[in-house]
Amino acid sequence: MKHSRSGRRRLAAALLGAAAVCLLGGCVDQSAAGAGMRTSAETGTGDGLQDADSMRIVATSPAVADIMARLDVDLVGVPSSSLSVLPSRYDDAVRVGTAMGPDMEIIKTLNPDCVIGPASLQTDLEPKLGAAGLEGIFINLESVEGLYKGISQLGVLLGRQEEAEALVDEFSRFYYAYQNENEDKGSPTVLVLMGLPGSYVVATGQSYVGSLVRLAGGTNVYEDEEKNFITANTEDMLSRDPDIILRAAHAMPEDVVQMFADEFESNDIWKHFRAVEDGCVYDLPYDQFGMSAKFNYPEALETLKPMLYGEDE
Repeated sequence: MKHSRSGRRRLAAALLGAAAVCLLGGCVDQSAAGAGMRTSAETGTGDGLQDADSMRIVATSPAVADIMARLDVDLVGVPSSSLSVLPSRYDDAVRVGTAMGPDMEIIKTLNPDCVIGPASLQTDLEPKLGAAGLEGIFINLESVEGLYKGISQLGVLLGRQEEAEALVDEFSRFYYAYQNENEDKGSPTVLVLMGLPGSYVVATGQSYVGSLVRLAGGTNVYEDEEKNFITANTEDMLSRDPDIILRAAHAMPEDVVQMFADEFESNDIWKHFRAVEDGCVYDLPYDQFGMSAKFNYPEALETLKPMLYGEDE
């Protein structure tokens, strides 16, 4: 099936409609899903952000740094990370600490015009930025849709509309093709568990892994929860009778894989799950199924395909 460029853009617009990006400082906080972003220029409270070439910008997470590189935006500060490789264009940028704990003193010395981070860490980072007199932008990276909504809005704010449109077009072309491959395969029900050594929670449809299951055509048995992750007892999980159980790691993946193996072996209730009886329990690779949306989502969706639909004959 062939699709026009305008048709692909309509799909992209529909997919991106549920994502949100929030602004601090001189801009309006649009925290509700789908609210979009209004700059201070629109509200009459300031000059807004329009030209990345004349701005000093800090990114506080590897995922955000990757977005900035693809939008052709220079950064004066980037996160420190031993688990992620940052784009080489930022080799000379100052390291400002981890995504979970950026160093405000280092960031202040860079005199940034704005600091950009993931919305999942806004509650912690927002008051610290305010106390330091800094402005922040928070991007919803909890879904693939949120990733591209953020890209679209940052393209407008930073004068990178052309680069942003190219990335959104790339996403919509990929998704059309992927959707057509799986449209006649049904929608298996899926339970997603997110683990740390010694504990785990349920990943709902609001989480990044949940968004990948949805894009892949699966139905999360906890799709409609308001939070990204919830605590649920195994009896409730059993009552939802998932076709497939997916197990992901928030951190320390090798330890989490062993923790899940021990849990499923020692807790008798798992033996009553149809997914366990049918051998439909899968451990997801950590580099593809983390907490934030990344540009390797096509590889993650390809990984999901045989788990949800079986191997191609």
